[in-house]
Amino acid sequence: MKRHRVLTLTLVLFFSCLGVAFAQHHTANPRGSTKLTLNGQTVSIEYGRPSLKGRTIDQLLGQLKPGAFWRLGADTSTTFTTAVDLKFGTVTVPAGVYSLWAQRVENSQWKLVFNKQHGQWGTKHDPSKDFAFAPLEESKASMSAPRVVITLRDSGSGGVIVIHWGSMNLTSQFTVA
Repeated sequence: MKRHRVLTLTLVLFFSCLGVAFAQHHTANPRGSTKLTLNGQTVSIEYGRPSLKGRTIDQLLGQLKPGAFWRLGADTSTTFTTAVDLKFGTVTVPAGVYSLWAQRVENSQWKLVFNKQHGQWGTKHDPSKDFAFAPLEESKASMSAPRVVITLRDSGSGGVIVIHWGSMNLTSQFTVA
């Protein structure tokens, strides 16, 4: 009887651990994060990392018509958190938590969109909650990224958001307001 319990407990623990490891290893879109400290205050982004899966960035994002939104990741919306007011060109984004989107303006022109709603599924964009729009500059990446990579970099006078996927980079510069 005691052996039976030990064997049962061992098998339960083994398969539980195996299930957790399998789930973590086989996540279709792992989460990524980046953060930057400016003037002692933190700016961070948390996002899903979809894969090209053998496709090109042009095949995926080329389908977006002008005015369409891209959730800048996968699954749950991309979350932008800032502990300090930021200035993107002439646009001020107050300290707070936002979902972050990209809106295609023309073929290679984009806007970075800050939306007051956050935590929703990434396809549930509510344009009535869009708060601020900042320019995003598109450029060709020197290396291809098979998964979305978003980074926050110190620019010396502020920061830069870099969104890299496939052969495309989207960037937007900001300073502390």
